[in-house]
Amino acid sequence: MKTVEGYMPFRGYQTYYRIVGEPNPDKAPLLLIHGGPGSSHNYFELLDDYAETGRQLIMYDQIGCGKSSLPEEESWYVKENWVAELIALREYLHLDQVHLSGQSWGGMLLMYYLTEFDPQGVKSAMINSSPASIKLWIQEQRRLLSYLSPEDQAAIARAERLNDFSGAQYLAANERYMTRYAWSTLPEDLPEPMRRPTNGQRASLIAEGPNEFTENGTLGDFDVTNQLHKIHVPVMVTSGSDDLATPVVAKSVVDHIPGAQWHLFANSRHLALLDQHDEFIELLNQWLPAND
Repeated sequence: MKTVEGYMPFRGYQTYYRIVGEPNPDKAPLLLIHGGPGSSHNYFELLDDYAETGRQLIMYDQIGCGKSSLPEEESWYVKENWVAELIALREYLHLDQVHLSGQSWGGMLLMYYLTEFDPQGVKSAMINSSPASIKLWIQEQRRLLSYLSPEDQAAIARAERLNDFSGAQYLAANERYMTRYAWSTLPEDLPEPMRRPTNGQRASLIAEGPNEFTENGTLGDFDVTNQLHKIHVPVMVTSGSDDLATPVVAKSVVDHIPGAQWHLFANSRHLALLDQHDEFIELLNQWLPAND
């Protein structure tokens, strides 16, 4: 399958992009927006074979992540810059007609884009495991924490009390939390693309905070719930039964977008593309052609 890599100049930095497959006038390309902030396009390489259906896939690393530039200044890491980058990338790659799919923070960025900018040429949007409100997200993370062992809960509480997230007990507890609700970080549990570094630790700390249940970074006040009614493109919301983005989080998105559909993956955590790969592909096979 033909793969093209390149860089887009953006505000003095470089945005890495990767295109799989050939253009097809009958099938609009699918632009994939990764999570984090601080993740990368890496896990989207699990979709490469989907380009064999004749639909071009486009993925990129947001600035601050992956193979893109990694700015030093903290002021760079705000949603306004990342959405401007998304707008610029569509223009740079001439993506006049496009399907969009965002995972986790990528879905948040997608919701912000659709509600604030009313973009043209968007055939459909997939919002995968994403909150519209960080306040609700934190509430749900706190609830999920209550299912950890008393020892892990105590280690996390101690780290928060001391504002020190470097201790071995805290790190082990957080690792168990993420394995339970996101995905394992053990190399033997992961496909090759997900073993590569994302280079996004700085972006994650500044924009998100030290973990999923604190969220005191630049996105700490993110909330587009009351703007979701403005979205007028077909929307598919997906989430997993054991997801950081709990069914409560997913429902709060679905309920506010006119005509939105919801697919709950019954055996997935935060990345159904990994946990239920075949079912995720089948959903793409149904959703994208129906909205071409």
